[in-house]
Amino acid sequence: MGYSVFLKKNEEKRLLGGHSWVYANEVAKIEGKDKNGSLATVYSSDGRFIGKGYINHASKILVRLFIRNDGIDDKKFYLDRIKAANDYRLRLGYNNSYRMVFAEADGLPALIIDRYGDYLVMQCLSLGIDMRKKLICECLVDLFSPKGIFERSDVAVRKKEGLPEVKGILYGEVPDYCEISENGIKMLVDVKNGQKTGYFLDQKENRFAARRYAHGEVLDCFCNSGGFSLNAATVANKVISCDISELALKNVRDNAELNGFNNIETLCGDVFEVLRNFKRDKRQFDTVILDPPAFCKTADEVKDAYRGYKDINLTAMKIVNSGGFLITCSCSHYMSNTLFEKMLQEAAKESGRQVRCVEIKSQAPDHPAALGAEETSYLKFYVLNVI
Repeated sequence: MGYSVFLKKNEEKRLLGGHSWVYANEVAKIEGKDKNGSLATVYSSDGRFIGKGYINHASKILVRLFIRNDGIDDKKFYLDRIKAANDYRLRLGYNNSYRMVFAEADGLPALIIDRYGDYLVMQCLSLGIDMRKKLICECLVDLFSPKGIFERSDVAVRKKEGLPEVKGILYGEVPDYCEISENGIKMLVDVKNGQKTGYFLDQKENRFAARRYAHGEVLDCFCNSGGFSLNAATVANKVISCDISELALKNVRDNAELNGFNNIETLCGDVFEVLRNFKRDKRQFDTVILDPPAFCKTADEVKDAYRGYKDINLTAMKIVNSGGFLITCSCSHYMSNTLFEKMLQEAAKESGRQVRCVEIKSQAPDHPAALGAEETSYLKFYVLNVI
């Protein structure tokens, strides 16, 4: 007999609204017996069926729901759900590089699958999914016949599941760099050592949108492998790509060479310090792009993150030429839209510049947000005109 998890009174409301996570402190009792990571059935306090999901007694998230009927997690289930997720992306016109499966938003909590041309990169972020990655790989091979599947489960969140950080080839062969096409630009993606699964696919449409505003001399901060830089280079006179990682900057230079761009210059340094130095030297830019990593990964870090975001945005506003643009982003869901706008308003006031907002966007459509799970809506992309 498998586990039956009974919730405390009224704790089912969030789950019935579409959320997937059952926290351990929301549970009144557990009946039955099975192994950790097995499929458990969740009920309300009065015995109503809520759904099924993988259980992990070592995690604060006790169960991650993903089956809302009497179904089972067999191979056909995974084939159908992965195919449905991919079909959605194909209908939107994605065909070369995109997020194929986005965890909760695709009804497969803790599972990330990204496509880079003929190769797939997978992240397994929970015990239940990790135990079934062989089955999931079989499904991916049956459905898509990739040349290779690489695992990038080298993320700290796995520790909360009692899992080690791991990465490596799961199927076939995978090169160090996979070439993709994005917005008509060739990109070499470092799937083995790049951030996340190798590239930030969630900014694809936003990088294309940046071309409207990138003109003259552009400063791209936290440039990573150069997504914004290369898009900006298609329309700007000059782009300075700044990052603290020399490996990332090498990737920028390689990508620039791949596309025949000779108007990109790289600068290695801490962005906070670089911005302050440009301000001190009275160096101005026509467009500044800020796409930092998440400054807060927990609610406890929001205050410090707020100060960090305000610091770089305030300084950036001061080094934008009159009439130029500041493109600024946040990828932390803890930094809500309301809080991010409040920070920008304060920065604008203290900068002494007149600033107006001209465009607001979110994550790309291949990263859909589940309305009942605010964690899946995380990316902010603001374009500000500095007068």
